[in-house]
Amino acid sequence: MKKILLMCAAFFTAAMYAFAGEPITLKDMTSNVFAAKTISGINPLKGTSDYAQISDDWKRIVTFSFVTGKETGVLFDVNKTNGEKIKQIESYEISDNGQFILIQTQTKRIYRRSFTAEFYLYNVKDKSLKKLSTGGAQQIPTFSPNGKYIAFVRQNNVFITDGTTEKQVTTDGKFNEIINGLPDWVNEEEFGFNNALAWGADSKTLSWIRYDESKVKTYSLQMFEGAKPTFKKYEVYPGDYSYKYPKAGEDNSKVSVLSYALETGKTLTYSFPLDADGYIPRIKSTKFADRIVIYTMNRHQDVLNLYKANPMTGECSLLIKENANKYVKEEAMEGIRIMDDYILFPSDRDGFMHLYLYTIDGKLIRQIEKGKYDVIDVYGFDEKTGKTYFQAAAKTPMQREVYVADKNGKVTCLTPQAGWNSAVFSGDYKYFLNNWSNRNTPYSFAIYNNKGKVVREVLNNNKLIKAMAKYDLPTRDFFKFTTSEGVELNGYMVKPKNFDPNKKYPVVFFQYSGPGSQQVVDRWSVGAMGAGGIYESYLTQQGFIVAVVDGRGTGARGSEFEKCTYLKLGDLESKDQVEAALWAKKQPYVDAENIGIWGWSFGGFNTLMSLSEGRNAFKAGVSVAPPTNWRWYDTVYTERYMRTPQENPSGYAVNPIERVKNMNGKLLICHGIADDNVHIQHAYEYSEALIQADKDFKENFYTNRNHGIYGGNTRNHLFRQITDWFILNLK
Repeated sequence: MKKILLMCAAFFTAAMYAFAGEPITLKDMTSNVFAAKTISGINPLKGTSDYAQISDDWKRIVTFSFVTGKETGVLFDVNKTNGEKIKQIESYEISDNGQFILIQTQTKRIYRRSFTAEFYLYNVKDKSLKKLSTGGAQQIPTFSPNGKYIAFVRQNNVFITDGTTEKQVTTDGKFNEIINGLPDWVNEEEFGFNNALAWGADSKTLSWIRYDESKVKTYSLQMFEGAKPTFKKYEVYPGDYSYKYPKAGEDNSKVSVLSYALETGKTLTYSFPLDADGYIPRIKSTKFADRIVIYTMNRHQDVLNLYKANPMTGECSLLIKENANKYVKEEAMEGIRIMDDYILFPSDRDGFMHLYLYTIDGKLIRQIEKGKYDVIDVYGFDEKTGKTYFQAAAKTPMQREVYVADKNGKVTCLTPQAGWNSAVFSGDYKYFLNNWSNRNTPYSFAIYNNKGKVVREVLNNNKLIKAMAKYDLPTRDFFKFTTSEGVELNGYMVKPKNFDPNKKYPVVFFQYSGPGSQQVVDRWSVGAMGAGGIYESYLTQQGFIVAVVDGRGTGARGSEFEKCTYLKLGDLESKDQVEAALWAKKQPYVDAENIGIWGWSFGGFNTLMSLSEGRNAFKAGVSVAPPTNWRWYDTVYTERYMRTPQENPSGYAVNPIERVKNMNGKLLICHGIADDNVHIQHAYEYSEALIQADKDFKENFYTNRNHGIYGGNTRNHLFRQITDWFILNLK
């Protein structure tokens, strides 16, 4: 004990001299002391230069001018309604005609994007407020185009109401069996949506995706009493939450699309080609009464079809067929815009993600822009002017700019300031709110016009900059190096503030490494905890150098670089992290015997892969919520990059469990027991493999915590474990 106390005292003394500024505490870091101010909830009003936003006290919906920032009106005020009364607004939706507003209250989260809530219908003219339904909480209430009807889902069934009379459209909905109008778990998680309804343009038909998950196998999460929150019903005996989770190679939901005619009450099923194990990742409304658009995808996810579908007859015809190299990126599918007369379609068909313009009937008009760069986000297409607004990584993979492309193909950068730019455009595309930051400077928001001229500053974080000055934090500096295989990789490094090039420092590598991801970016939300890499700065105050390297498979460098990990996840990614460590060992200021690595989720997986890669480059590692065998992860994500285990057994064999005999270094594993995404099964099975291979390790479990591992003191505890592990094993 005396020796331990002496060691702690020595470390504290050394740490005091490691930096000149005030020390960062984990409590401050995990309690958002370093959080930057942001602007959120901007809802551009169609065809105008105004936007709506919930007031700071959550009691009003106020409209403002993009140009002046001045208030232009109040759409809703909880203190000025007739009928029902509510205390505050949690979210809202405005009908297309502007006459009605849905007010969301009492929200209860389900998964990442799904939730139930109590909704209220507000009439703008007479200020009347009434409950949308008295039959229980609702999901995804969706206005008809004429504003007269609202469709919603309750307990897996579709309902339609006019605000007075409620009609139940489906009756077969049942938990863990049939879902109408909502995606199942895997479709919600991996195709990134929560609403599977589509109104006809004349408001006479409603279409929806139906999921039959009765043959999908069930996974059960064990739940305990716990704390913050506490579940008293599990005080003596634990309970469980069982839900349908299709693991790679197993049965998915059987999907179909149905249409309901409001006038006749008849339901029909659309007729279109679909593989027995195919996906329907979206349905979309159009301006035509006889047409919605249905997306279909094969199980390999390398073919995406858009069908024109008639809600009154069920007949369908092909609009666009995309045959992708290896797989269609989910982000590209999300970027498709179905407009009045055109379809804007992102594709990496020429090796980089670019935009293509089609007629509404699926005829290719032209490629919007081109070059050796990736378009990252689509902001919209102005049908009046033919101009397309988008975000791209055109100057460097580490940065983002906002661009406009005119109808003749001329591309103009609207945000010349180097760093990370992202935009919210006004409904008439005349102005946009730009969010700018870089890796060392927190967010600033400004209004630009559509020619790239700054109109006014809206918000800055000068107070945060001033408050953080007392900590005298280090900067994040970019670097490049070339691996032994001739691949140039991007990275950034954070060194202690009083860095001495004549000393040798232990190094901690942080990475995520998943397909299309990036950690080496010139933005404020860099690092494990964002906030300008505050956790990385904290580690430097403990005497570490922190390094981050994006290996092969990461994004914004074209499809060849991103998709080269196809069918063998973890092989190239771990090689590149090992190469990064070997490069670091050659630097004169690095303690070559004390290099660690950590990551979360895919980053946790690649930590285990890197520790068992074979070249023993790392002395210690921390793996948080890691997949350890892709056979146990979900179908949509895993098979997008790996195909099925039956088709690709050798690819699935590249995993931490198969490599466990090569695992080298001091290992800490952390996992939430109630993780609905990466099941605790992964950690349990891997720990068993480690035991049978006679490998020492430490394991921390977090009761009732999901993939985010948060709540109460949880994050503070987690990051202390990570930090202490590296202090113990690398210093």
